[in-house]
Amino acid sequence: MLGARTWILGQLDAERGRWMLWLPVAMGFGIAIYFELPSEPALWLGPALVLASFSATLLTPAGTAIRALCIGLVAASAGFGLATWRTADLAAPVLGRPLYSINVEGRIADVQRLPESARVVLEAVRLKGRGAPPPELTPVRVRVSLTRGAPPIGVGDRLLVLANLSPPAGPAAPGAFDFQRVAWYQQIGGVGYALAPAVVIEHGRPSGFVRTVDGLRAKITARILRALPGPEGGVAAALLTGEQTAVTRDINQTMRDSGLAHILSISGLHIVFVVALVMGLLRYGIALAPPVALRIDAKKISAVVALLVAFFYTALAGAPVPAQRACAMAAFALLAILFDRTALSLRLVAWSAIIVLAAAPDALTGASFQMSFAAVVALIAAWEAAAGWRRRWQERIEATKHRWLWRLLAGFGASLATTLVASVATGAFAAYHFNRLSFLGVVANLLGVPLTGFWIMPWGLLAMLLMPFGWEKVALVPMGWGIEGLDAIAAHVAAWPQAAMLVSSLPGASLWLLTLGGLWLCLWRRRWRLAGLPVIVIALTLSPGRPPDLLMSEDGRVLGLRDRHGTLQVASRRTDRFVTQAWARRSGQGGAHKWNASAEEQALGLGCAAGLCRWQKGPWHVALVSNERHLAEACASADIVLSTVDAIGHCRGPRLVIDRRSAWHEGAQALWLDEAGVRRLTSNAVRGDRPWVPYSSSRRMAMRAPGA
Repeated sequence: MLGARTWILGQLDAERGRWMLWLPVAMGFGIAIYFELPSEPALWLGPALVLASFSATLLTPAGTAIRALCIGLVAASAGFGLATWRTADLAAPVLGRPLYSINVEGRIADVQRLPESARVVLEAVRLKGRGAPPPELTPVRVRVSLTRGAPPIGVGDRLLVLANLSPPAGPAAPGAFDFQRVAWYQQIGGVGYALAPAVVIEHGRPSGFVRTVDGLRAKITARILRALPGPEGGVAAALLTGEQTAVTRDINQTMRDSGLAHILSISGLHIVFVVALVMGLLRYGIALAPPVALRIDAKKISAVVALLVAFFYTALAGAPVPAQRACAMAAFALLAILFDRTALSLRLVAWSAIIVLAAAPDALTGASFQMSFAAVVALIAAWEAAAGWRRRWQERIEATKHRWLWRLLAGFGASLATTLVASVATGAFAAYHFNRLSFLGVVANLLGVPLTGFWIMPWGLLAMLLMPFGWEKVALVPMGWGIEGLDAIAAHVAAWPQAAMLVSSLPGASLWLLTLGGLWLCLWRRRWRLAGLPVIVIALTLSPGRPPDLLMSEDGRVLGLRDRHGTLQVASRRTDRFVTQAWARRSGQGGAHKWNASAEEQALGLGCAAGLCRWQKGPWHVALVSNERHLAEACASADIVLSTVDAIGHCRGPRLVIDRRSAWHEGAQALWLDEAGVRRLTSNAVRGDRPWVPYSSSRRMAMRAPGA
């Protein structure tokens, strides 16, 4: 035991130069602990933990592993406290029930262009009509999908629209994606759709930097879509302004199946392209004037201009997490150039992560943050590990006769290796969040990434430069040709057999182990980093457990069951595509369909008819009711009743009754049936007593807090 302790301390001491890289990891650990808690912590707890861990740091010897551990505890406590305070600071009213045919008036804070309409986020909201809440209970923001024929709108305009509004939807199943939590941090208290064309009450100029940039993004997107009205325009807008809502569903699907979906999201790839293009053009442009080039440092001037362009591009894209991370990294790299330091290292990634987490701790829970940082950390770690091999290979190339050919092959190999590393690093996170693995993404990326970098993005940059003169179409048309080629690559790769595979949902422990194993493998340099590999393998082999036998949506309108073959089926009159697809995807299936009982099942009296489905598993007789006229019949013959109509209090015979009111108060329902009994899980029980969970005590306290 003593020998193992000595060995570990020796390894840590040898890796002293890498200790700093674990600082954002500790900060993220504190944030993750906050989101895993079953109830909302007190606001004073975070600062108290920071003070305690900081005091412990002062009492430990400088330069020791114990001091480093205490500093890590300070970072973890800071992350925990930042998440707690941000949650409280963003507390805002949320609709308690649906509102129908309500007049919604508000100022446009954000516009998302759709293929045939638009979706807007309104702030300074006023609700008028039957059932409208008082001003103090009116949401700060609402999101409304407009109808076709919407008038020309922009950020800052005041809009009036007749709409149906509902509270943000909860998870489709216990443990599924939690939109209510995302909406809480965006202060969106209601979502809905317009019943009639919107009316612009007042055209306004955006005020403030953020609104000004949002307005500029909307105008640029509209001009791109006018110049490229086909599906290529939606992709061009996604690449230049980050507006993905105009990308067609077919293109989105083929991009996901081919492994090219990351190209549609402005991230490190796009920031690198833009920075490289700007620096390259400026440096070579200055070099064309030798008298000027001899008197100024073209490299540093190009770095300054590229930095300003990177900031503008990130702001124009709406500053999504991958773009924030990439912009922060680009800023550190370009500043390193200005101060004659190494421009690319894991330290840059670490500081970028600290900045992003400090600004928005909730970003840690999103797939965007996890996948973007996983890719860049893995790429830099692989680049560092291969430094010696790359140096020897370069020496051999310089000693050969056909250096240009070997350099071309080396570039091709580097592109392939980069794609492989990034695909492996993000693949497990994609499986966890999206239940999808793309096996042929290497081929698609090997063709699509160079096309994007050497043709599509240069024309896009030229289009942005020509836009003030109204000449953007000159560059957007050839950009569209490149996008057509990119779409063709995605479509061909996606059509290949086994291009993508759906996988069942991984348990939450898998995400923790994947992160720990991946970081251990990438952040250390000595051979003990290989201990991260078995941790990753364990994470991927953890069983998600048996999927539920019965499901009910969080609005109590959709019922599902798993047939004897393990296939998910819909057993209610009403269906909801989003809900049923989420159910099927979590089980590793492509979709769910209406249940049709087999002849054998029908002979036993099972199946669906007129709003009543009868199903049996083992000793359990189950009735799924979608019509109240059949409620009494179901209650008289079933052990378990799931009902989309009110049943509790009217149905006394069964051992378990779950109706729509149960779902309204407890969230989506999942049941497992076996010989020993019934296990029931609800989404609100999984999420705990948190402010974004309806009917929770934490929400009531947050709404009573000063300034909420």
